[in-house]
Amino acid sequence: MENWEDTGVVLSARPYGDNAAIVSLLTEQHGRHSGYVHGGQSSKLRGVLQSGNIVSVEWSSRIEDSLGQYNIELERSSVAGVLNNRLGLQALQSACAIADRVLSERESCPAVTAGMQAFLDTLYMDNDVWFPAYIYWELGLLRELGFGLDLTCCAVSGETENLAYVSPKTGRAATNKAGEEYRDKLLVLPSFLCGGKGWSDGDILDGLKLTGHFLRHRVFAQTHMDLPEARLMLEQLLTDSIDSLAG
Repeated sequence: MENWEDTGVVLSARPYGDNAAIVSLLTEQHGRHSGYVHGGQSSKLRGVLQSGNIVSVEWSSRIEDSLGQYNIELERSSVAGVLNNRLGLQALQSACAIADRVLSERESCPAVTAGMQAFLDTLYMDNDVWFPAYIYWELGLLRELGFGLDLTCCAVSGETENLAYVSPKTGRAATNKAGEEYRDKLLVLPSFLCGGKGWSDGDILDGLKLTGHFLRHRVFAQTHMDLPEARLMLEQLLTDSIDSLAG
């Protein structure tokens, strides 16, 4: 009999049969790991199995390679921290959908897991620090998948100040001066990603477009799929919010 105990973040819960569910978790020690949950569609467990919730879990199986069964208990509801924050809730759903889609099954990924936990912690803070925290999580995910961006210095001059753009091909930064001639072909690098203080909604949107480009063309393109719907919706909701304020 194989079994272990761990803590994890609920990434998804898919109905299985009449009342069970197949639940995907991002666990601290076992990476992304799926299991069968008896009664997973019941009213008692539906609230526990919402994406983003932090749970303690016991997994057991007759053999290591089988799906196995989860016993799950709620430790903290991340959803409760964003019930009145539509953008925050969308960011939570986006992070879970991306992790569920791109992380290899049963492969430990401590940096991604720690980054997810840090992002979830910001959802309970009074300010909107969760916005940049989410983008930093996507940057960290890209790095762990082997597609890290170099935002430390200008690829042309080597300067570390006044970085303003990122090449969509190389993922390397450029200063405002070096990139001005090609600005229409470059991605905007918001200042908060290279040491600047504070951020606007426009900066966050630029950050989402930056990480979204590399997720789409470096990660999801390998599977001939677009970004998850939850990620597309996050960017659209922020765009609509900015447009409504401008109008």
